Amino acid sequence: MQLQTQKRYYTPEEYLELEEKAEFKSEYRDGEIVPMTGGTTNHNKISLNLAASLKVALRGRQYDVYIADVRLWIPRYRQHTYPDVMVIAQEPVYTGTNTTTVMNPSLIAEVLSQSTKNYDQGDKFLYYRSIPEFKEYVLIDQYQHHVMQYVKTAEGQWLFTEIEGESAILSLHTIDFQIQLSDLYEQVNFAESD
Repeated sequence: MQLQTQKRYYTPEEYLELEEKAEFKSEYRDGEIVPMTGGTTNHNKISLNLAASLKVALRGRQYDVYIADVRLWIPRYRQHTYPDVMVIAQEPVYTGTNTTTVMNPSLIAEVLSQSTKNYDQGDKFLYYRSIPEFKEYVLIDQYQHHVMQYVKTAEGQWLFTEIEGESAILSLHTIDFQIQLSDLYEQVNFAESD
């Protein structure tokens, strides 16, 4: 006899209440709470290298740069997620009464891991595309000098560019910013991945 367990579905409010008390972060996916996997030191270094470089380059301009502790709410798909790096032009739009969850990034960057790369390139990108302000998506491989970049054109199409090699340069389209991949991957030891 096979035992069937029924999945528990949560409201966004229940999720937020649980997340405030949780010892580890989870994402909310249309009623389900999904624990986030732990990041590697390489994952962290890449995220920090990008965020720090963006922060310095955008100093004094109307942009905010956020790292993985700021939550993103995607109302159309009922998703709460924690992108690795987000850039918001002008002022952040918050959901709820606190400043922990934003709704209007223009750029999102995700560092790919073996466990998240398919989700980050597939469903998660679909969810992100429903955000009206969202115009640029950067996917960074943590195992080699390789970046995939998607930019939304004026016609609403997504233009794909692939950047490879240590001396290659990632040039953002929605922000005046460039970074050489050797700087993006500074202190990353590919032999230590996973």
